Amino acid sequence: MPPPPPLIEIRDAVVWRGDTRVFDGLDLVIESGQHTAILGPNGAGKTTLLKLVSRELYAEAREEPAVRVLGRGLQVVSDLRKRLGLVSHDLQHEYMDRVPLATAVLSGFAGSQGLAGVPFEPGPEHLARAGEVMAELGLTGLEERPFRSLSTGQQRRCLLARALVHRPQALILDEPTAGLDPEAAFSFLARIRTLIRAGTTVVLVTHHVNEIAPEIDRVILLKAGRVVADGPKRELLTAARLSDLYGTAVRVIESEGFFVALPG
Repeated sequence: MPPPPPLIEIRDAVVWRGDTRVFDGLDLVIESGQHTAILGPNGAGKTTLLKLVSRELYAEAREEPAVRVLGRGLQVVSDLRKRLGLVSHDLQHEYMDRVPLATAVLSGFAGSQGLAGVPFEPGPEHLARAGEVMAELGLTGLEERPFRSLSTGQQRRCLLARALVHRPQALILDEPTAGLDPEAAFSFLARIRTLIRAGTTVVLVTHHVNEIAPEIDRVILLKAGRVVADGPKRELLTAARLSDLYGTAVRVIESEGFFVALPG
């Protein structure tokens, strides 16, 4: 039996945002089952990379696709979203004010924001699965609350539930604990660790070193649109590497598999 295709395969990609060329010949491969953190400062290209993978942006056209996700080049976005769960700041900020939490979770089946005008009618199996995931994430009792009335932590758990309803092969997380208080952040990270141990591939995109769960071993350092280092976590999360990445003196401590960056 042939091996599964890579989760993400980017070959010599050139990507523009307006008049700015963010990536010029980007190469990046992440295998299925390979838990990975992509770490970089603001302006490194992390958001563009997320949009490239989620098909919100496209690389310059050429005969062979520069970007493949789960072995496929151009594909129907709704099909992609059923196989790849995404929790991002952009999605959280763009979500419609009046959409109830339960509707937001159910919209994961359609890969949409809410269900108004969407050719999808939730059936008993969809309602049961949404209820199961909401219960697992501690959202029971909040089903009718509008998304915007929820706390930041509840919104984040709602988006995670939305990503999980169709049991995706992988999760792409964009700074998942940013803006959360310690209790909510620690709880969210604990849920992600549980998902990793259950077999869901996790790709974390962040500039927060402390978000990298112990189960994530591979780290990719991204700076100014280039991969400047790629390897095992303990080789890359060092004072020298991070000081160069962020352009400021950094020292690093490790505790029980977590790393924390402090002023140098």
